[in-house]
Amino acid sequence: MKRGKFFGIGVGPGDTELLTIKAAKLLKKIDVICSPRSSESKRSLALSIVQPILDDRDDDYEILDPLFPMIEDKLALNTYWDQAAEIIAEKLVQGKDVGFITLGDPTVYSTFSYVAKRLKDLDFQIDVIPGITSFTGCAAAAGISLAEKDEIVVIVPKVDDRLEGILEYGDTFIIMKTSRHSEILEEIISKDKREKSIISVQNCSMNDENVFEGFSKDKKYLSTTIIKFDNIDTN
Repeated sequence: MKRGKFFGIGVGPGDTELLTIKAAKLLKKIDVICSPRSSESKRSLALSIVQPILDDRDDDYEILDPLFPMIEDKLALNTYWDQAAEIIAEKLVQGKDVGFITLGDPTVYSTFSYVAKRLKDLDFQIDVIPGITSFTGCAAAAGISLAEKDEIVVIVPKVDDRLEGILEYGDTFIIMKTSRHSEILEEIISKDKREKSIISVQNCSMNDENVFEGFSKDKKYLSTTIIKFDNIDTN
């Protein structure tokens, strides 16, 4: 029997209409959809984004919802990734195509990569469908440009002592999930004396999207802060 193909499908930042045409076409026909959850009690946000597409289907499909908890224990996480890869491999061996849906883009801070590595080692065919990233969605929502000319853009997934060491070398800093570390972020940014603009976006492209100046302080998980340092053009 011919093996199925494993797809990483980026579903964008939140609005179903921001799905790419290619992603939507694939979701209308794929055999199995893998939609990881961060906890037993939470429904996958990625699944809620694609649900309107799935509701239009008139055929049968299967949903896998492995648990990928938000923990720092690498040994435990490897166990979860191994288990998910094993379940997906079973479907692929049966000749079924499996689509792993992920917020934003599968190549940017996505758990898809950990599972894909394991399946690649088992010689399964893998294809990646890119999606709109959260930070480009946030920039669009805020009506700002992330980069012009030769400006350097830095994506920061976690605020720690590394940020202060590279701050002077970047022009635009995208800080992911800022609600987790807003106080230390403000402290580090305040040390840079360049003129700057600070825009935060919560729940980008969703019904309760919120765009505002300054840092995010209310602990909402889907919070991104974009810091743009002013560069004076003397030419």
